[in-house]
Amino acid sequence: MRAWPSGLVLAAMIAGGAPAAAADLLKVSAPQRGAWDTAVSELGLRAGIFKKHGIEIEILYTQGGPESHQAVISGSMDIACGGGIESAVGPFSRGAPLRIIGSEMIGSPDTYWYVPANSPIKSFADTAGKTISYSQSGSSSHTALLALMDQHHVDAKPVATGGHPTTLTMAMTGQIDVGRGAAPFGLDLVEKGEIRIIARGSEINARANQTVRVCVSNVAMLARKDLIARYMQAYRDTVDYMYADDAALTSYEDFSRIPARLMKRAREQFFPKATMWPDQVKGLDLVLSDALKTKFIAAALTPDQINEMVQIPKPLR
Repeated sequence: MRAWPSGLVLAAMIAGGAPAAAADLLKVSAPQRGAWDTAVSELGLRAGIFKKHGIEIEILYTQGGPESHQAVISGSMDIACGGGIESAVGPFSRGAPLRIIGSEMIGSPDTYWYVPANSPIKSFADTAGKTISYSQSGSSSHTALLALMDQHHVDAKPVATGGHPTTLTMAMTGQIDVGRGAAPFGLDLVEKGEIRIIARGSEINARANQTVRVCVSNVAMLARKDLIARYMQAYRDTVDYMYADDAALTSYEDFSRIPARLMKRAREQFFPKATMWPDQVKGLDLVLSDALKTKFIAAALTPDQINEMVQIPKPLR
């Protein structure tokens, strides 16, 4: 994996006491608006963290990671954070102009599958022949569901249902048998007894120590190595802020309408800070093996291809 040298310095002021230089603009795509892990750019923007690194952010929210990755491939967005690693590896192997610049989530501790309270389904073992939600083909929820089915030896019927609100409607109206959520979305309904969790992503043994979601950049943007390095440093600083300062929970509530008290509990139970740290793509050999098995890639990647695909900047301090 390629790493860039540290020591890149952003000059805050032009010599002679002139006004600060204009901030660099980055267009960032994130799936599933309101999710804690995909809110890093949003919360860092609101807290002024990206501004301190000389960066202005425009954010586009999508229904799933593959959609965000496609926006980067097309060049309409510069960076995407929160898409499944398979939906980055597959297009890269076919020549798409995107590269991995950070890990976004390790394991799937935030993901869960649920049924309405009155459903006869009591556990994942009862889902044979039933329809079960994932967001989009190639997403982290898609590969997590396939891994969960394999682990339980259950022949269920995966269905792409898009975002969490749409999925909840489909589950509650019987259009699908099992919905898919990601903390903190839907946890208030669990508290009220309106839905029951029947499986969690943290139960998937094969993915416990693997990067499942990533940050990617358009390859043209990588020419501006200092800008990508500053973005990823601001990303690290924002993750630190999200776990050290309860002001982040208040800002998150304002953005997502998820009560801060609920997110504080969810942060502890579903989002260990280490799972969101971006500096290493973990379990890549297993990810690539699974991608080959599931035909996300047509052939094994060479070491040179892997080195080209993963380009994570080193911390700036």
